[in-house]
Amino acid sequence: NTTKLIHLLRLAMSFKAQMGLGLAAIGVGAISQTLYNVDPGEAAIIFDKLQGVKSTVYGEGTHMRIPIIQEPVIFDIKSRPRSVPVTTGSKDLQTVNLTLRILFHPDPTLLPSIYTNIGMDYDERILPSIVDEVLKSVVAKYDASELITQRDAVSNNVADDLTRRAETFGIYLDDISITHLTFGQDFARAVESKQVAQQEAERSRYYVEKAEFEKQAAITSAEGDAEAAKMLSGAFDKVGDSLIELRKMEAAEEIASHLATSRNVVYLPKDKGMLLNLPA
Repeated sequence: NTTKLIHLLRLAMSFKAQMGLGLAAIGVGAISQTLYNVDPGEAAIIFDKLQGVKSTVYGEGTHMRIPIIQEPVIFDIKSRPRSVPVTTGSKDLQTVNLTLRILFHPDPTLLPSIYTNIGMDYDERILPSIVDEVLKSVVAKYDASELITQRDAVSNNVADDLTRRAETFGIYLDDISITHLTFGQDFARAVESKQVAQQEAERSRYYVEKAEFEKQAAITSAEGDAEAAKMLSGAFDKVGDSLIELRKMEAAEEIASHLATSRNVVYLPKDKGMLLNLPA
């Protein structure tokens, strides 16, 4: 009997130990179910199955919830890039293709409203539509050529309008830039034709200016020749044939100096014959 009693006591103690371990495991699991973590760059809200979306926003850290009844909804609140392509028309009815690159993040204080009214995919639902709306409105105010020459003004108008529009949905825009801007084939051909016409006009103006310069040069040269002839005529009137004789003497002297240095010149005496020893 004593042996049986000892055996029963051991069984009871073993059962209690196992029960304790089981309860401890259940307790640890229950506690882990009540905790959740929010990483840096994130924010969380609570969806309560009995009361709906709670208005409190939780920042980074470890927080508690009621298991099964409450579920945390975690948002990425860091700035993220997104590119939105849009095709629209300019004021002069030219086709314009633009791509807008934006950096955005949600307003953390409005996360309950964003989740309730839009959803987790708020950027997919909101950004393409408001970018398309704003770009079409702004581009329609400018001609195609003005979109190129006044690109900074266009970018500023787009940024101002788009920022105001996004804030109504609880979205902040950190940076906005037009990364791509092209036009339709008709405008491209028109620009090319204009460039060709400008080049032809420049070439024609060059030829006109060249002809005018040559004309002025010819007039100046003719006036110079006329003045020189007038001066020579005046000199002849004053000195008669003396100037001509002087020029002849100068020319003869120059010719003699050249002939004197030449080896192929033979000088013959004046007014005297020269006997040539020719074979009979």
